Amino acid sequence: MIRFECDYTTGAHPKILEALVNTNGEACPGYGVDIHCERARAMLRELCQAPEAGVHFLVGGTQANTTVIAAALRPHQGALCAETGHINTHESGAIESTGHKVLTLPAENGKITARQIGQYCQDHYDNEAWEHMVQPGMVYLSLPTELGTVYTLAELEEISQTCRRWKLPLFVDGARLACGLAASDVTLPDLARLCDVFYLGGTKAGLLFGEAVVITNPALNHDFRYLIKQRGGMLAKGRLLGVQFETFLKDGLFLEIGRQEVAQAMRLRETFLAKGCPLLVDSATNQQFPILTNGAVSVLKHKYSFEVWEKVDQAHTAVRFCTSWSTTDADVDALIADIQSLSM
Repeated sequence: MIRFECDYTTGAHPKILEALVNTNGEACPGYGVDIHCERARAMLRELCQAPEAGVHFLVGGTQANTTVIAAALRPHQGALCAETGHINTHESGAIESTGHKVLTLPAENGKITARQIGQYCQDHYDNEAWEHMVQPGMVYLSLPTELGTVYTLAELEEISQTCRRWKLPLFVDGARLACGLAASDVTLPDLARLCDVFYLGGTKAGLLFGEAVVITNPALNHDFRYLIKQRGGMLAKGRLLGVQFETFLKDGLFLEIGRQEVAQAMRLRETFLAKGCPLLVDSATNQQFPILTNGAVSVLKHKYSFEVWEKVDQAHTAVRFCTSWSTTDADVDALIADIQSLSM
């Protein structure tokens, strides 16, 4: 079975494993205060051009999302996000378990706009019953979105301005940020400048596990380590995160991985389009959503694993093919040949 259902089916990039093996015998303090974590923090601050930023390493995306949102919100507040946003659709109520509501906005191809955010806030405070409602307390975006689309720098600039006008912290989920950077005009310094907090994901980009949270708003950074511990995101053997991120950031490996994942996905995209298969959404990243006949889905299922996304009509289904750091040319070549031979 050739696997395309997600970008974390395999272990770790060889350079990551090599670094872990080479440092395996080192004895270090626990909980992320070791020399490797400190080096990785310094590297990320430099890449973000944010020397005063707080940098924290958490074990996974759900822990990063719940911890950041818990840090940003007061008890009566909720997080604004796209209706398709990850915290609304794929985290089993993790945000709600912190006591905060996810406040959803209609999304176009997974994205929301500055105008929607501003209008939601205006409508909230114009409502005579405002104090009986959950107050919008922050904005959550992801780059890429759950549908593989990306925000442009201009869109992020506008959203950031609106968030500051309404005094809403802006949080960007970067679980797939390596791909987002490869497929957009947004850079790490842009994110550090425009967001209050974001993270660079490792789990979906060639690390065994781990996410690096970057906090540029000092108020959010205050006592953040207490919350990491409380929310289950603090790894006792924290050096394992530091070693991985040292290697991930060195010589732009994270960018190289992101570009590789996107390049493989673009080969699939071009093949589906050439075959006459429409796409559910115009994704520029490593997630592609072709609309196939049900028969074609059945044929491909014999050899490939991929995610069935949604029924389009009685005869057609949108599916998701996801490339990863370990997707080989041979994997993609085989799938391309089988796509080309499908009876449509």
